[in-house]
Amino acid sequence: MSDNLLELLPELWLATGQTLLMLGIGLSAALLLGGPLGVLLFLLGPGQSLQNRPAYLVLSWVVNTVRSFPFIILLVALVPFTRIVAGTSIGPLAAAVPLSVAAIPYFARLVEQSIREVPRGVIEAAHAMGASELQIVWRVLVLEARSGLVLALTVLAVSFLSYSAVAGVVGGGGIGDLAIRYGYYRFQTDVMLLTITLLVVLVQIIQFGGSAIAQRLDKR
Repeated sequence: MSDNLLELLPELWLATGQTLLMLGIGLSAALLLGGPLGVLLFLLGPGQSLQNRPAYLVLSWVVNTVRSFPFIILLVALVPFTRIVAGTSIGPLAAAVPLSVAAIPYFARLVEQSIREVPRGVIEAAHAMGASELQIVWRVLVLEARSGLVLALTVLAVSFLSYSAVAGVVGGGGIGDLAIRYGYYRFQTDVMLLTITLLVVLVQIIQFGGSAIAQRLDKR
């Protein structure tokens, strides 16, 4: 390992921690808000128990609109909102705000798609037994779709790991910021290769862990 890389190790550890912090906040927001939003989208959809076409179309339009924004544009567009929420527009906490905003509709759509794979007969049987909507959501929809939901969360985590790297372009911190400052502006190719390798390793760990958990939960 070159002297440059050895001197950079403390910053590399800090950048890795910042990336994981951004990812953790974004995934938490996706689970807490995007998950219920995805379930609501499913229940409001055609042929479901809470079917409401106008509400579904409006909610679906909002989700699709937010998802259609390229992340770098969303990052810049949300700067005033980020300042209100985080008190600043730079750093990992500030970058976590647009990450969370982007993650919520992204995960909501993945949740909706995963739940649609639950056999309709299972849902109808639960209704026939007198189960409430809340019981059906937790004991039927979420339980039956748990393997797909884990895979959906894995896809989200991998995608938003790259988004967190993009946040480095505007001073968001993390591995992307390190790659820009040293690998790009200072032409240190070894640093750029190191950050790329680290991102690849993190993606492999996330993907392997998510796939293993989903396989264990899949009872089919």
